[in-house]
Amino acid sequence: MLRRIVLAFLLAMAACLGILGYEYATLVIPQPDAFAVSQASTVYYSDGTTPIGKLAGDNRRIIDCSTLPDYVGNAIVASENRTFWTDSGIDLKGIARALFNNVTTGSRQGGSTITQQYAERYYLGETTTYAGKLKEALLALKIAQTQSKSTVLCNYMNTIYFGRDAYGIEEAAQRYFGVSASQLTVSQAALLAGIIPAPNSWDPAVDSTMAQQRFDRVISIMKDDGYLTQAEASAATMPDTIDYTATTSSDFTGSNGYLLTMVEDELKSTDAFKDADVANGGYTIVTTIDKDKQALMQQVASPSTNGLGEPSGIETGGMSADPRTGAIIAVYAGDDYQAKQLNNATQALYEPGSTMKAFSLIGAIENGVSVDSTYFNGNSPQTFAGLQSPVANYANKSYGNITLTQATANSVNTVFMRITEKLGSATVSQIAHDAGVSSTLSDDSPFITLGIDGVTVEDITQAYATIANQGTKMSLHCVGSVKDAAGTMVYATPTSGTQVFDANTANLATQALRGTMQYGTARAAGASVGHTMAGKTGTANDNTAESIVGYTPSVVTTFAIWYPGSDGSAQTLPSWSGYSNGEGFPNVLYAKYMKQALAGTTDEAFTQPTDKGKAGGSDGTWGAAGGM
Repeated sequence: MLRRIVLAFLLAMAACLGILGYEYATLVIPQPDAFAVSQASTVYYSDGTTPIGKLAGDNRRIIDCSTLPDYVGNAIVASENRTFWTDSGIDLKGIARALFNNVTTGSRQGGSTITQQYAERYYLGETTTYAGKLKEALLALKIAQTQSKSTVLCNYMNTIYFGRDAYGIEEAAQRYFGVSASQLTVSQAALLAGIIPAPNSWDPAVDSTMAQQRFDRVISIMKDDGYLTQAEASAATMPDTIDYTATTSSDFTGSNGYLLTMVEDELKSTDAFKDADVANGGYTIVTTIDKDKQALMQQVASPSTNGLGEPSGIETGGMSADPRTGAIIAVYAGDDYQAKQLNNATQALYEPGSTMKAFSLIGAIENGVSVDSTYFNGNSPQTFAGLQSPVANYANKSYGNITLTQATANSVNTVFMRITEKLGSATVSQIAHDAGVSSTLSDDSPFITLGIDGVTVEDITQAYATIANQGTKMSLHCVGSVKDAAGTMVYATPTSGTQVFDANTANLATQALRGTMQYGTARAAGASVGHTMAGKTGTANDNTAESIVGYTPSVVTTFAIWYPGSDGSAQTLPSWSGYSNGEGFPNVLYAKYMKQALAGTTDEAFTQPTDKGKAGGSDGTWGAAGGM
């Protein structure tokens, strides 16, 4: 009987050893656990040095450990695993001791070597089951046979948690002592090594007595194991740490959250980053956002700082960009991302009103219509085919027979309704989309030219940037370049554009749009800024929104205001401080921003176009003065 029991036991042991041998032989070291190698990506203003904030990720900066003094790693070995340099990667006695205590007391002890901890944290994530611990031990053995001790120790130091929300030795050095890990002293390294088992509890700022004991222990072991001489050990004293207060990340508070989200969304939309973990990739991202212009935009557009007395509930969106490159210079998306995630510049919709007339204008020019021939009937009201009610101009004003430039400057509804009737709504919609409007438009409505569809501030900024850039569309973007954690450039924004309109056509549109700033609906803003500009204002149906977009050859800027109800529906804008239903308020924001943004710059001239058009268009069918 005893013989059979012994035999069964031996067979069972042989089977277990066989299984373990097979598992070890077939075990493949996996890819590093995402958590272990994650490090926050940092976003900077266009100067490349001023941070906007971190996208997300752990507070970790992975470093090359060859830059560290030997005593940094040896301090950790002394504290965590004295046999590290000579062991096989596992500590059988420690495992047995931990297993016995776990079974008899119900506690959870690790008994892990540095290699085992490295295997767990770097490759497996946290393991708590016995099966997981077995796999951890086998993986540690495999790692010890295939990776150098210095590699294991370096990855361990870059991975482990040191308290103070710091992962890895570099971040820990910064948060405890305000220095790089390469500058750590023997005493500083010993303290960090000593508190590894319970860093939040043994932080000197939390428990100075325990921190001192752990420090003394590490220094003593380093001396005993030959890492320090007696003189060096005697000279080591408990180091001072810098103040640290645990706080919730403030990177996404205020307006910065909008910028950071725009950056991440833009990169994820590219082929280069569509499958990448942008937030946790340790990238250095330089944006196109100008620090000073962004501060100016925020100050001008925010009701909390501009002193213009907007009633509560009015929403504002703003964007400024370089039409020559598509680089977004400044954005007003809102005051506090954590309070409201909807971006007023890129996501919120408003009715653009007459700023949509620019696309009917381009359609007329493309059909050979002169911008300076007097033949359009600007009287009000007028009837149009398919519409039961006549269409009127603002205040029902009649202008008589006028040029296309005059109709643009004074935003004459009847003229642009007649042009749209001739072009067809679908054509106007396509021109707007070609210019860069991405929102859905009413292809079958003659009112498309009066701006009845919901668009974003970014839509209008992009479209007018295309006109300003002589018909070449440069896609708006807020990312300039990206480097990976090793400092290698991995992405730069494309610099090529798409010619969507003939350059002379776009320049003729600009010539007509200049009248808006010279003597039309934005003349006060044009006079205030004092630079050569073109642009257009817009008032939505029933005064639910007011907007302006204007540009020089190098800067295009849009401001819009609207007044959503509690259910998000469009409401009529209130009146305040002389702004009847908000009329003219975006012009004031535009003038304040552009005057300061262009201060000290040379006035730029637009390219002079050639107007070969005529009153009847290229085929003579557009009609004579008064006939439209």
